Amino acid sequence: MSVVVIGLNHRTAPLDLLERMAIGDGQISKALHDLTTRENLSEAVVLSTCNRTEVYAVAERFHAAFGEIRDFLGDLSFLPPEAFSDHLYVHYDDPAVRHLLGVTAGLDSAVLGESEIQGQVKAAWEAAHAEGTTGSTLNLVFRHALQAGKRARTETGIARNIASVSQAAVAMATQRLGDLHERSVLVIGAGEMGEGMTAALSHAGVAEVRVANRTRSRADELAARVGGRSVPLVDLPDQLAEVDLVLTSTGARVPMIEAIDLIPVMAVRPDRPLLIVDIAVPRDVDREAADIPGVTLLDMDDLRAFAEQGIAGRRREVTSVEAILDEELQRYLEESSAREVAPLVVALRSRAEEIRTSELGRFRNRFTTLEPAELEAVEAFTKSLVAKLLHQPTVVLKDAAGSPRGDRLVAALRELFSIETQSET
Repeated sequence: MSVVVIGLNHRTAPLDLLERMAIGDGQISKALHDLTTRENLSEAVVLSTCNRTEVYAVAERFHAAFGEIRDFLGDLSFLPPEAFSDHLYVHYDDPAVRHLLGVTAGLDSAVLGESEIQGQVKAAWEAAHAEGTTGSTLNLVFRHALQAGKRARTETGIARNIASVSQAAVAMATQRLGDLHERSVLVIGAGEMGEGMTAALSHAGVAEVRVANRTRSRADELAARVGGRSVPLVDLPDQLAEVDLVLTSTGARVPMIEAIDLIPVMAVRPDRPLLIVDIAVPRDVDREAADIPGVTLLDMDDLRAFAEQGIAGRRREVTSVEAILDEELQRYLEESSAREVAPLVVALRSRAEEIRTSELGRFRNRFTTLEPAELEAVEAFTKSLVAKLLHQPTVVLKDAAGSPRGDRLVAALRELFSIETQSET
């Protein structure tokens, strides 16, 4: 069995394709069960963010599993495999684990070191665990990934300054508008990204924050935190006519703002341009809105370009983060190897106990003259003898776990003692 990751991200695929591959919260359960009902996949976690869609799985047969995950992505996007296969990356075993460690640490994000991915990885793992699609293998992988991400942010400066997509969105808007102190801003969406953008706006000293969300109570709560006000989504046209800046990131599968909706809006404000920053994937705003006079529309492609300009200082931290990831990968490998060796040690001891009890049974008729206390002494002596004989092989096997020498020892023990562990039967 192998741990595999197959996916595509902002470096390998255009935004149009990432939109087609995005998996909303309401689709996660179905996606996970779809994957784990396929013949060659025994565990699965789906990670879908504004920068990536990835499937982490335990594969029984690698090539067959690759085909099944590729077919899953094709069904998801309604695209034939040839339309996206060249954009996929594939890692298995140690490189797959190392990839997840880097993702969780923010090294693979549009905003280097961004912190939101840590929560997204945790949420993806928890969703899969709740659906029963993870087991001991992926649980161990994701536990080490989250530890790696936490260490990267606490032990290095990788998350210094702008360290999230939402912060970068507000910074990019500030660069465009010059100053937000006299500006009125509408935030659409009260999820994690919406919360992050609202908090960043508060720190930037925005004059007024309005929050619109499908669930009004969430909008009320978020707006109250920053002294803003919530507005109903049905009033979106009126709100667009009044604000200077729109920041949007929802989980909607269709645009929240159509180009045709903005034409009358801009007609009533001909001398007041409107800046829209859309960091949703799929996008919340019809891309044709950018053609309307007075509207400036920025999306994740623009944000990635903006983020590239300000990460020189954090790039110096990458070496330190890489060292942490190497340490966590080694810890994972050691723990994983120990878990693999444990069933063999149990099986070896069970085999030895079978031989001990069998031999005692064979000689039982010769012990008829022994007193009960003497029989107990024979029992204790044979148990102690077996334990001492197995102690050194057990220690050596555990110490060598995960190394080529350990693999040779495992193979030798299985052959010498005719041992099959439970996972092999």
